[in-house]
Amino acid sequence: MQIKGFTAAAVKAGIRYRDRLDLALIYSESPAVAAGVFTTNKVKAAPLLLDMDRLGKGKAQAILINSGNANACTGKEGMRMARETSAMVARQLGIEEDLVQVASTGVIGQPLNAQPFAEAIPRLVAALTADGFDDVARAMMTTDTVPKSSFRQIDIDGTEVSLLAVAKGSGMIMPDMATMLCFLVTDAQIVYPELQAAIRNSVEKSFNRITVDGDTSTNDMVLALANGAAGNRWIDEDNPEGREAFAVAVASLFKELALKIVADGEGATKLVTIRVVGARDDEGALNAAQTIANSSLVKTAFFGEDANWGRIIAALGRSDCLFDPERVAISFDDVPMVRDGVGLGDKAEEACTDVLKKDRFTVTVDLQDGSGTAEVYTCDFSLDYVKINADYRS
Repeated sequence: MQIKGFTAAAVKAGIRYRDRLDLALIYSESPAVAAGVFTTNKVKAAPLLLDMDRLGKGKAQAILINSGNANACTGKEGMRMARETSAMVARQLGIEEDLVQVASTGVIGQPLNAQPFAEAIPRLVAALTADGFDDVARAMMTTDTVPKSSFRQIDIDGTEVSLLAVAKGSGMIMPDMATMLCFLVTDAQIVYPELQAAIRNSVEKSFNRITVDGDTSTNDMVLALANGAAGNRWIDEDNPEGREAFAVAVASLFKELALKIVADGEGATKLVTIRVVGARDDEGALNAAQTIANSSLVKTAFFGEDANWGRIIAALGRSDCLFDPERVAISFDDVPMVRDGVGLGDKAEEACTDVLKKDRFTVTVDLQDGSGTAEVYTCDFSLDYVKINADYRS
């Protein structure tokens, strides 16, 4: 997977992990249009605060990513380290420091040591290659079990445009950005407002619709760089067809990566779509779907392959969505389990239990009270989830 005008690399820096890739760099040969979306957590890590400030100019040329240490809740020293590591990269690349974005993921509250960066960054820059994005995806991993990337090519007025995205995320995943990082690079010529709109709108329907454990992190971001190397007709307000094609491609990329994150949820064995229909409005449907998707009791029932619809309707009842309990219908895939708020008996439960044996299925809740709909993507809670998080810092 290559994108014109971009190179990438990853090296073993020993920031926390032994003998594995943990420091990565994405580089554009020329300054790129840059856009981003960041965590809504009130506690934001130093890299995010620095990036948010620098993105005000709408330009970036490099992204430095480390795993193993979040550089979060580290005070003034954490911000100094974010600036210092970005300055190291800028000096090696011969670019302005303000064009370097930084991202960190890992343990919160531990000081970041400059020495591994100082030793590794020269090697990192020397290793830059057009084929380096697979290594970047691996270097970003913390409790992830697989690297996550996706690629698209689209036509903009007869010119081929490429998009590539890498992501990480496995635990502390909850809508409104969670412990996940995503970096999109494209050779499209696109103006900042259109790039920002495409990113924000796509995040809303992808990364903001996933949940593994209901926790929202301090470090998460989606960054996009567009260097214009494709030479396509500019994607701006005067090019509606180009805007639409680009937006659809970004949405498709992010949806694919979001589902990969949920499927790789810590200890997850099942990917579950919670679909709420018939709500009074979309907002209510989304709130209901998120409440069900975040229920620990619902998620443990999924792991146990138990068609315990009572847990689903109980979670629905504590949501902020308005509905009539006597009109609720629930099905697992296309198998009905509840009609008019009442269970359909043992045979229906047996059929639904068969659905739960699959590694992917959909729970549909029909409120029969309007046209509002929403989908949220979640996974089961397994014994391994507890083990992974109990041992995370050891």
